[in-house]
Amino acid sequence: MQSILARSPLLRQQALRGAQRVQVRLAHGVHGPEQAVPFSFASKPAFATKVAAYLIGGFSIPFVAAIYQLQKSGAGA
Repeated sequence: MQSILARSPLLRQQALRGAQRVQVRLAHGVHGPEQAVPFSFASKPAFATKVAAYLIGGFSIPFVAAIYQLQKSGAGA
């Protein structure tokens, strides 16, 4: 005797779909680092300059804030 879950139409459909699966390989051409990121490496020096400016700007924010707070309080000379 089968259980109620084994006789469920939804489970039967899932079992049938699982038996009919066919593996499909998706190949769209040449893949490389240019396709793995959402931006272009057309000009590497320009890209390097932008990345450096972004990283330096983000790193310097706490230091700029600390200097500003010290000057505002009069503790910084």
